[in-house]
Amino acid sequence: MSFEHWIAFVGASVVLLLIPGPTVLLVISYSLSHGRKAARATVAGVALGDFTAMTASMLGLGLLLAASAELFTILKWIGAAYLVYLGIKLWRAPVGDLGKADTSEVRPWRIFWHTYMVTALNPKGLVFFVAFLPQFVDPARPLVTQLVIFEATFLVLATLNASMYGLLAAGARRTIRKPAVQRWVNRAGGTLLIGAGAATALMRRS
Repeated sequence: MSFEHWIAFVGASVVLLLIPGPTVLLVISYSLSHGRKAARATVAGVALGDFTAMTASMLGLGLLLAASAELFTILKWIGAAYLVYLGIKLWRAPVGDLGKADTSEVRPWRIFWHTYMVTALNPKGLVFFVAFLPQFVDPARPLVTQLVIFEATFLVLATLNASMYGLLAAGARRTIRKPAVQRWVNRAGGTLLIGAGAATALMRRS
């Protein structure tokens, strides 16, 4: 592909990634609650989730979702229910002294799995990649090579974006000492995740 096609894809991807969605909300919530250890787990979940979604789109799942209202609706409700579940869980999460930390209760694999599921199960993302990528493909060049480059580029950008949000949230966590403030942060994050779940449930196919 030409450099112009690639740099246009990078610019569009950066703009899209900077807009907070359910995945970013989850990264911020876990990082605020559990610190850098959780932030690293969420970043890994985002990377693998985006890889799964993009690969599935390239293999045709995105087109199938776009064509099948029933399949889109099923996956949409699964993703929405999962976001609501995570939002309720965060709302009810216990608070404590951050100086003593709750690292014994942090299970990175669980945080990784939750973030992966939210990222990979977003039907809008699967359909989006199908509609988004072709705009930057150069028909005069080999298709597979271009798709691999686009996917690798997007994954690097998505990982950097999640890392930025995670590290900023983990750093802000140090300023949160009072249980009342922690409780407010958990409930605010939980409410946003529940709201994201509701928005996912209400979304329609393009």
